[in-house]
Amino acid sequence: MSGIHPGWRAVLLLFSLMVYRSQAEALGPAGQGASSPPPIAASPGLKAGLPGMPPYDPKNVYAFTAAGMLSPVVRDFPERVYVPDGKTNRLYVIDPKTYRVMASYMVDAEPQHVVPAYDLRTLYVANDVGNTLIPIDPKTGTLGKRIPVKDPYNLYFTPDGKSAIVVAEYQRRLDFFDPKTWKPQGSLSVPCKGINHMDYSADGRTLVAACEFSGDLLRIDVASRKVRDKLHLGGMPQDVKLSPDGQVFYVADMMADGVHLIDALGFRKVGFIPTGKGAHGLYPSRDAKYLYISNRGEGSVSVLEFATRKLVAKWRIPGGGSPDMGGVSADGKRLWLSGRYHGEVYVFDTDLQKGGLIRRIKVGKSPHGLAIYPQPGRYSLGHTGVMR
Repeated sequence: MSGIHPGWRAVLLLFSLMVYRSQAEALGPAGQGASSPPPIAASPGLKAGLPGMPPYDPKNVYAFTAAGMLSPVVRDFPERVYVPDGKTNRLYVIDPKTYRVMASYMVDAEPQHVVPAYDLRTLYVANDVGNTLIPIDPKTGTLGKRIPVKDPYNLYFTPDGKSAIVVAEYQRRLDFFDPKTWKPQGSLSVPCKGINHMDYSADGRTLVAACEFSGDLLRIDVASRKVRDKLHLGGMPQDVKLSPDGQVFYVADMMADGVHLIDALGFRKVGFIPTGKGAHGLYPSRDAKYLYISNRGEGSVSVLEFATRKLVAKWRIPGGGSPDMGGVSADGKRLWLSGRYHGEVYVFDTDLQKGGLIRRIKVGKSPHGLAIYPQPGRYSLGHTGVMR
């Protein structure tokens, strides 16, 4: 593929997406047909990864998450911002067009994150202390029947769509479930404390997870569900995000106040970039050129350019704040983040020239894993929208 002109490469990717859309439309309305994305036709620009996983672009793992690339499954969903609040035990819903809270629902104890399902049709509220997952129908906004699981601090899905992974932080486990029936498939005990955030290698065969209380990273083989390596970073590693070219994992460190660079193949630290006090959440821009880094301890967002690995902007919250978890709007123009210790939600304009904070919305007392939905992508790997 390296010898093909970039323009032709774009055409090939567009053709693959068109095939994907036509296949998905054949499934019928959301909630009918298969629960996982249909396979994409082979293309010289795409490679096979973990068996059962849709092909990926090795030059840009986010090739199918660009602005406006909404799956037919989510195309008719109204855009909403879902905000779980761990102090009030409520789910708040914001209309992103008016910036107003339009609804709130009582959920269970300490909801931590709102997570899109692998097949994009459902959202889940992960109630950590309440020991439940509560499904949300993103088309109607209605809450479904509770699913009992132990300690769901976070929720992810394997790239082949065969397993949901409940991150049982305080149990020091990853619990695997059938994502359709929620029947247990097994558990993996981990040799670290505070496992919480994770991301996958470009080929989907490897899972890298951060353990904030012991300062470790784990490399886990997805197929065998075995820990292959442990890398001690120290500090408090938080969110993990793969670079577009699949070469480096960026790991936010809330104690070191920046991001570690981890060689994805050799699983070794190759660099560190200071960003700001309490570096926490990581979000790629829709054009996959930049990484937005929330610095929770100083009330700012740093913008890192993937190509140069240099910081190109910093957006500060006037008077301070605690930007935490969130996501980028479908058009790429807004970054939404929860204000963990300020009872508010922040909205940033992502324009590099004139970007910065444009809204503060009062919500609850301790909002956390906010999800804006729908988002572009073929399938979800979990968290608040790790899409591919």
